[in-house]
Amino acid sequence: MIKKVREIKLRNYVCYGLADVIGSGAFTLVSAWLLFFLTTFCGLTPIQAGSLFAVARIVDVIMCPVIGYVSDNFHKTRLGRRFGRRRFFLLASIPLVSVYSLLWVEGFNYWMYLLFYILFEIVYTMIIIPYDTLSAEMTSDFKKRSKLTSARMYIAQLAGFAAAFLPGRLVAYFGPDSSDSFFYTGAIFTVSFMIVLFFVYFGTWERSLEEIQQNEHQDEDEEKEPFATRAYHIYYDFVSTLKIKTFRSHLGMYLGGSVAQDIFNSVFTYFVVFALMTSSVMASNLLGVVNGLQFFGVGIATWLTLRFSPSRAFATQATMALVAFALFVSAYFSGTSGMTLLYVGAAVAGLARGGIYAIPWNNYTFVADVDEILTCRRREGIFAGFMSLLRKASQALSIFLVGVALQMSGFVSGQSAQPQSAINMILVIMIVLPVILTLWGIWSAFQFKVNSRTHAILNEEVARLKQGGSKATVSAENKAVIESLTGMPYDHCWGENSVGYQNRKRLNARALRDKMA
Repeated sequence: MIKKVREIKLRNYVCYGLADVIGSGAFTLVSAWLLFFLTTFCGLTPIQAGSLFAVARIVDVIMCPVIGYVSDNFHKTRLGRRFGRRRFFLLASIPLVSVYSLLWVEGFNYWMYLLFYILFEIVYTMIIIPYDTLSAEMTSDFKKRSKLTSARMYIAQLAGFAAAFLPGRLVAYFGPDSSDSFFYTGAIFTVSFMIVLFFVYFGTWERSLEEIQQNEHQDEDEEKEPFATRAYHIYYDFVSTLKIKTFRSHLGMYLGGSVAQDIFNSVFTYFVVFALMTSSVMASNLLGVVNGLQFFGVGIATWLTLRFSPSRAFATQATMALVAFALFVSAYFSGTSGMTLLYVGAAVAGLARGGIYAIPWNNYTFVADVDEILTCRRREGIFAGFMSLLRKASQALSIFLVGVALQMSGFVSGQSAQPQSAINMILVIMIVLPVILTLWGIWSAFQFKVNSRTHAILNEEVARLKQGGSKATVSAENKAVIESLTGMPYDHCWGENSVGYQNRKRLNARALRDKMA
């Protein structure tokens, strides 16, 4: 018997959200400061520092789909049944996450920094992929999932604010020529990561084993397949997610918004220190404003999402980001009088970014629901693996290309003044590319059709089909909604498609029988 639905209390919302102290805290610190730390204090060139992120993605190509698949199937093991197929990985990562602190220690060579970063990325993958599935595991209710995402994003903004603001305070204390400020920042965050993982594990839950088994539709010979075949199936599952319209439009919003912000983050410190000729303390102050206002941006995003729709909410806040980019350009050309514009731009950027980050993560929790009506399966782990790989790959590629562009433009590591060619490149990277990507995100938002009404219809139709309802008796409204979400004819739903290797295998087997007949 499936367990009774559990009530999500305030402490559960908080415990669930705490995991983004790692997601936001770690990578805000990395994207805003690591490139600067490595080129200023560790003697690495911009290309060397940027390549750390690019090389680590090769490992992610293997790890993300594997962790996603293992997470979906870990309940078949003794550890998974005892500790949870998702939450076991959170528990196991508590001691392993300590490797993050080594990234902020001065004195290692390039290869050691590369090793530390790869190890941290592996541990982070073990955390974030199972974690990303938990909101869908805890509830199927549209509003409750939106509230879980909001809790996550609120805490993410606080962590991001600390990651942006704390280094500047420590730089002011230890001095701009000391790397100790970054060492202590890394140590403080590492300890916080260990603490929050403990609370996330004990404050969340997953589907019961009985419910998981009830939802499974596995072929009897699946376990007999050789390793190479199963590996192919994992990657086929991974790529086949792109056949789903809702997922494609979600990715456009996610990448268009997030990559633009990643590029902005990675070069903003250079913009403030070298283009505006101020200090890293000023950069920290401005990033503190951006990340501080993100907290309120999440509130705006939540209200817009529940009041109107996720797509309208995203388009509104992405437009605010375009305004912020315009203010930063104006601040640069205004000279000494541009400081007011700079702070106003930082405030607008923060309000915009809160929604740009929060809304796609809210949308993502509903993608597996759309997938279920196509595959008859719950594949949250596969989507979480895809999301994690794409997010980290785009972030790494952004930072790597920034490093390459800076070095090619004549940027000199360790120098307080840079040539005008480097300044011009900083302006192009920080403004032009983010504007193009943000416009792509806005276009994608209008292709995303999930809202409270369509999600309720989707759940209703899945429940009807699970109970043996005929596809031939679907209502006209339900049919239109399902087709708008999946991007496929309704007749192709509920297993009649090639989304996922099991559906593809069934279709191939049927085609073979028809041919032989």
